[in-house]
Amino acid sequence: MLVPGRVQEVDVLRGVALLGILLVNAQVIAGPRVGAGGVPVVSAVDEVAGWLVTALVAAKFYPLFAFLFGYSFTLQRAAAARAGVPFAPRHLRRLLCLLALGLAHGVLLFAGDILTVYAVLSLVLFAFRDVAPRAVVRTAACLVVGCAVCLLAWGLLTVRYAEPVGAREVAVWAQERVSVYRGGPGDIVGANARALRDGLGWNLVYALDVLAALLAGLAAGRAGLLTAPGRHRARLRRVVALGLPVGLAGGLVMAVCRNGPLDRRWYDVGSAVGVLTAPALTAAYVCGLLLVLDTGAGRRFAAVLAPAGRLALTHYLSQSLVLALVFTGYGLAWYGRAGTAALLAGCLVLYGVQVAVSGWVTRRFRYGPAEWVLRAATVGRGRGSAAG
Repeated sequence: MLVPGRVQEVDVLRGVALLGILLVNAQVIAGPRVGAGGVPVVSAVDEVAGWLVTALVAAKFYPLFAFLFGYSFTLQRAAAARAGVPFAPRHLRRLLCLLALGLAHGVLLFAGDILTVYAVLSLVLFAFRDVAPRAVVRTAACLVVGCAVCLLAWGLLTVRYAEPVGAREVAVWAQERVSVYRGGPGDIVGANARALRDGLGWNLVYALDVLAALLAGLAAGRAGLLTAPGRHRARLRRVVALGLPVGLAGGLVMAVCRNGPLDRRWYDVGSAVGVLTAPALTAAYVCGLLLVLDTGAGRRFAAVLAPAGRLALTHYLSQSLVLALVFTGYGLAWYGRAGTAALLAGCLVLYGVQVAVSGWVTRRFRYGPAEWVLRAATVGRGRGSAAG
């Protein structure tokens, strides 16, 4: 069902990004499978599954979410103009609400929360709102290169001077994680709070990459690139043809560095390659999907997936809630008990349920719970647009 004031392509892309985010975040929340004494247990199937997720999914979908957030910024601004209200107060209220949701999410459920980063970087996005799109894109490219250079420099120093991590150190680390995340709510909250504090430096580095994606979305939104993409078929095909080989090659290098056969000292070198090449694969995914959506089968696919994108914030938060109830001391405490392949299969089931529930919800309600809270904080009780 088409919703007036919304760009369906944005909703479909959000719906697709939800799956990619889930496949990556679930591995962090569930933890590595461990045996007696914290010794990692990795089957050949799990090893292949983890390797493929790193090569094809990791670092490919959080930029897509950020891109769509930046794109929606332009839709929100247009909605404020149509309503005849100042945009700046709306935007400030929106980012403060996102910040509150993100802090609660990060401390209670998942320390890898991205909403707080979006909230802070939204101030920069606002500052760029009237900058020429080409200048915005050039700035985004410089930010990507800057992030990659920082990661590469640190990674090369690590390879040169750090000692390989031994099996005993890995076992001790894993056992500590198991003890904490199978513990009580206080243990979990404390661990998440420490992870947020300890990861602040890395978040500042990766914020360059996130900001680049936000700015790219801002430029795309001002150009209306996702409106009637059928007009750009030739350009979309070129992006797919160029982006796939570059992105897949980068994903291959990233997986080799992060998942082996190279040892963990190469992790940040692989991350640097991923930051540089992931945008190419993400763009190829997006453009390929837009081409598919321009077909009869694609339009039917869009009708199924768009409702999930409309409830993206609710689903993002509920994914963490479900995973926390299954894998931490909040519920079943299965942390460290699931292999990667089984975990990914469970993620597909959870995602399928979310897609099915989305159709039911959006036929009855205009907003999901989290979307309603965010909209109420943004525009108050007055009537507003559904855009973005």
